[in-house]
Order: sequence, then structure tokens, then C-alpha cells
Amino acid sequence: MLSELGALRAVVDPDPDAARRAAAAQSVPAVTFDELLADEDVQAVVVAAPARLHYDLAAAALAAGKHVLVEKPLALRVADARDLARRAESADRVLMVGHLMQYHPAFRRLVDLVIEGQLGRLQYVYSHRLNLGRVRREEDILWSFAPHDISMILALVGAQPSRVTAHGSCFLQGRIADVTVTHMAFPGGQQAHVFVSWLHPYKEQRLVVVGDRGMAVLDDGEPWDRKLCLFRHSLRWEGGMPSPVKAEAEPVRLVEAEPLREECLHFLQCVESGGAPLTDAAEGIRVLEVLETAALSLSHESDGRRRLEPESSVGPDVFAHESSYLDPDVEVGAGTRIWHFSHIMSGSRIGRDCTIGQNVMVGRNVTIGNRCKIQNNVSVYEGVELADGVFCGPSCVFTNVPTPRAEVDRHGEFVPTRVGEGASIGANATILCGNEIGRYALIGAGAVVTSDVPPFALMVGVPARRVGWVSRAGEVLGSDLVCPRTGTRYAETDGQLKEI
Repeated sequence: MLSELGALRAVVDPDPDAARRAAAAQSVPAVTFDELLADEDVQAVVVAAPARLHYDLAAAALAAGKHVLVEKPLALRVADARDLARRAESADRVLMVGHLMQYHPAFRRLVDLVIEGQLGRLQYVYSHRLNLGRVRREEDILWSFAPHDISMILALVGAQPSRVTAHGSCFLQGRIADVTVTHMAFPGGQQAHVFVSWLHPYKEQRLVVVGDRGMAVLDDGEPWDRKLCLFRHSLRWEGGMPSPVKAEAEPVRLVEAEPLREECLHFLQCVESGGAPLTDAAEGIRVLEVLETAALSLSHESDGRRRLEPESSVGPDVFAHESSYLDPDVEVGAGTRIWHFSHIMSGSRIGRDCTIGQNVMVGRNVTIGNRCKIQNNVSVYEGVELADGVFCGPSCVFTNVPTPRAEVDRHGEFVPTRVGEGASIGANATILCGNEIGRYALIGAGAVVTSDVPPFALMVGVPARRVGWVSRAGEVLGSDLVCPRTGTRYAETDGQLKEI
């Protein structure tokens, strides 16, 4: 591919015959690695070698002043990858890792769908990379197949997992796993798993992304017109029971391009401009942190010891006031602050950069997204789910059963309540369970919500009724439906508001 782009100057291979064949095929000379590093006309090096050699070769290339593209994984140890990152920064060289799927047009479009909110709040992601393929003798299936999928999942979720566990089996060679399943749990409540195997009867490369407003499937085995499909499935709650509403697959139009060509072209552009690659050293380190933890989990399992458990479920830079109380099995994302007399109950997942005010109770198994603000004296009961950027005003109320009685056990009758991204709930408002608050809706102070609220709706009264629309920035929209703060234009169609 580099030859097609006019960027290949020489090839290196420790096998002289292989080097001669590759050189002849590309019409370039075959040289030794030392000769390549000594050539001042060579600006950049691509390291495509066994994983155990990646660190040494990349370090030598950086020391020689070369920009470096390293095939995945960046290294076999997080410490080595961090050392490479420091070397690259010190030498002002580009260091890029070859997470190829990040450059696949279907995946880039999938990322756009998530950013656009087409799938809503991400809930679950899983990836299958299976084949009856070449079996490695130096690296197991986890290190050989899983880096691509872990890289994609981290990009979609936008966070590091707070817990990683892995299971695997060695069928062909002693301690080299042929099949692994890696599970990841994220601070925002998202879950993911990666299933990889080179002992599978057919090839499968499929990534499934599930959100609360839709689902998407990237199947690289399909032709271009069906590689990426959107499913606008939904759930309707009837009598306290969920009922699926299925939709037809919607193929997503893609611009066809070879991922390897896009990756190589991106590297060359970064070398020319000095810009940071999409899959830079920091991204490679994040993937390695997951791989290293999964590998440790595998080794514990094979030794008959307990599965790897996190040392702490609390991320970096978290502040929890000494009067607050966090139960076991609580996950709190980086930068979150928990103030006086608040109680976070077991199983709850709080995202990053949240503010939990005084005297707040977060119930069992509650999911709170990133950048949420919960003011004083709020109870977020089990069954409530807050998406990213939700604001809960002082003393607002959530319920979790429709007809509570102190003397009747209703624990098996909790009805979920979902609050969409960016929505705001005013002080002393009440949200009856089983209803959904749409994205960026604004519930006025003291309102009582008794039915679903559409996105961008301004709701007031008892029971709450829509009296207007608000923008993403929280400004009340006039008849022109233009946000006075940002100038963003909106359009109303069939009782729904959408950004233009």
C-alpha cells in the first residue's frame, strides 16, 4: 500500500529470501534494519513484526529520528508503550499504532451515528472476530485478534473500563489461548464484550452497538451496501411490562475506501503536518491497559485462582466528602464530586465529571451518565437511568412503582424511568416512573410528569403539559424556532422538534 502511495523506499526482513521477493515485487531495495535507520532520506518507518519485537524496533527507530507506525499492539507491556510515547514526544516524532479498524469507513460512520445521537445513550457493545485462521505460536488469540475490537469499543464509549475480566481456553498449545471472551464494564454503566477465536468454522467480523434509541451492526463480511445497518428498534412499556417494537434494517450509505490505504495515508499526512494521529500513542496505551488487565485475568483463571477484581471502583480525581458513604461494588468515574451526607448504594454506576450534591441518595443498580449534576436532597431510585449531561434540581422526585404502599412489598414491580441526554428537571418536580424524558427537555419547577416527554419540550404544571420548546442550550424558542444564544435553527414536524 505504501508503494501505491509512492512512499516506499526500502524493505527489511530478517529472512534474505523473503526480503528479496518483497523488494522485487515493489521495485525497491532490500536493506538491513541498521542500514534503514542510517539512511537520512528515510523519514519514517513502519514496524510490522512479531509483537515481542515492537518495542525494541520502535525505540530504535525513534532514537534514529524516524517517525514510526507500529502494527498493533504498540507493545506487550503498558510500561514499554509509555516509554515509547515519552521518546516520541522528546524527539518530536509521530508515533502511531496500526489499529486498522479505526480507519474503516463503516466504523468512522458508526462513530458519527453515535455522536449524532442516532442510537441514543449507549448501553451495550459486543464484537465477534472469529476465523479458522493462522494459529500463532508466540502470541495468543487475545493479543492477536482483540486489539482492533477493544480500540473500537473504547472509541465508541469514550471512556476506559472500570472493570475488565477475561475467560479463555487453550486447546492446541499449552499456555497459548485459542479462544477468549473479554468483558468490560464502564463507569457510565455501559457494558461490552469481545469474543475472539481462531478455531471457528467460518469467518465473522461483526460489531454490534446497542443504545436506548436504536441499534447498529457493522458486519465486515457483508457487501458495502450492507456493511453498516441501523435498526431503530424500541421498547414500549404496557402495564409495567416491556414490549419490543421491531423495525426494518436501514443500510447506511458509505463511501467505499480500503482501510489499510486510509491508515497509511493518514500516517503520511501526520508525518508531513506534524499532527497527532487518530490512533496515537495515548490511544495505543489505553488499549494496552485493557489487554494487560485481561491477560492478567486469564492467567489468574488458568492458575485456579480467583478472577481479577478491581482494586478500586473509584476513578482518578474523584472527591467524596468524608460524611458521604459509598457501598461496595460502586463505580464512580474520574473527576466526579460527591458532597456531604450522600449515599451511593451498591451496583450503581456514576460517570465522569458529575456533581452529586448534599443529602443525595443513589439507589441500587442506578446508572448515571457523564457530566450530570444532581442538586441537594434528591433520591435517584433503582430503575432510574440518567443519560449524559442531565440536571436534577433541588428536591426533585423520582418514583419507582406506580402504586406504592408501605405495607406491600413492591420490589419486584419497579418500572424503569429514563431521562435523555442534556435534559433538565426543575426544583421540586416529580417524575412518575415508567415515563421517558426526551433529550434536552426542560421540566419546570414543581411540575408533575405523568407521560412521556418529547425531546426539547418545555413542560410545566400538574399534570405537566408542553407549553413550548427549548433549545439544546436551554433557551426558550420563539415562533422562529431559532436559539437566541447559539443561533441554531430547529423545525417542528408531527409534534416533534429537531435541529436543522
